[in-house]
Amino acid sequence: MRTLKLFLTIVATSILVACSGSYKDAENSGLSSAKPAAPADKQQVAPAGDLPSLQKVSENEPFGEMANRKIIKDADLTLEVDSPLDTQGRVTSIAEAHGGFVVTSESKQRPSDDPSQRVVDIALVIRVPSFQFGPTRDEILGLSKNVIDKKSTGQDVTEEFIDLEARIKTQVALEAQFMEIMKQAHKVEDALEVQRQIAEVRTQIEKLEGRKRFLENRSSLSTITVNLKAPTTILVTPTGFALQIKEAFKESVSIAREIILFLIRFLIVMIPIFLFILLPIGLVARFLIRRARRLRPLAPPTPAPAPQA
Repeated sequence: MRTLKLFLTIVATSILVACSGSYKDAENSGLSSAKPAAPADKQQVAPAGDLPSLQKVSENEPFGEMANRKIIKDADLTLEVDSPLDTQGRVTSIAEAHGGFVVTSESKQRPSDDPSQRVVDIALVIRVPSFQFGPTRDEILGLSKNVIDKKSTGQDVTEEFIDLEARIKTQVALEAQFMEIMKQAHKVEDALEVQRQIAEVRTQIEKLEGRKRFLENRSSLSTITVNLKAPTTILVTPTGFALQIKEAFKESVSIAREIILFLIRFLIVMIPIFLFILLPIGLVARFLIRRARRLRPLAPPTPAPAPQA
């Protein structure tokens, strides 16, 4: 068992060393696309018949030497428009015209000083091909005369992408070597150990491939977040003597309303207190007073005064 583990360690180390050279070659070949082009006097001149094909290639690759790089582009735009609902449809049309699509669309109603008006703010997230990022962003910005905020970011992940490719290649080679060892394992415990190693390598490969697919997706499709906001209404309030009279009238009406509400609340609270507490107490007191009067002894009659001679 120890011999098998030592053998597996040696195999894994040798494969990693052998693939390190291929990783450096892949990195150099990938980064060489960013080097400046050769001078015009050293470039080969294409025949006249090949000019249309060269022109076609330049049209299909608008970024030239940057086409092979992996760059994640994002933009966050906040626009003030007259009608966010109508502008939402125009933004969707722009995204579809450039080969993109709408990922999410969210609307939120904002309180307004005028109850008759409905103010809605809309937030959209769209994805467009990377080479259409600039034209799409500029066309969306043209929908508003008042751009509140705009932000664009770019992240070059070319080096990480090349590193992932090299690591995947190394892990695949290691998995193939373990499969060959698996065929030669005669003991059950040796087979289980090799199978465990294969499972770990396969897990690592799937993790690296998932990260690679994520970078490919994010670099091939750029993300643009568009926030559409309706104009804010500014109300002009009156000042001076007329404003003071208006405020005094509002305060008097408010005080009168509070007094009336207090009286209504007082009556509502006192009705059950009177019916269930004061009224029974009054009836009992009246009954006791009447009974006391009936039980009280009658006073002797006062003798009449004698007549005077």
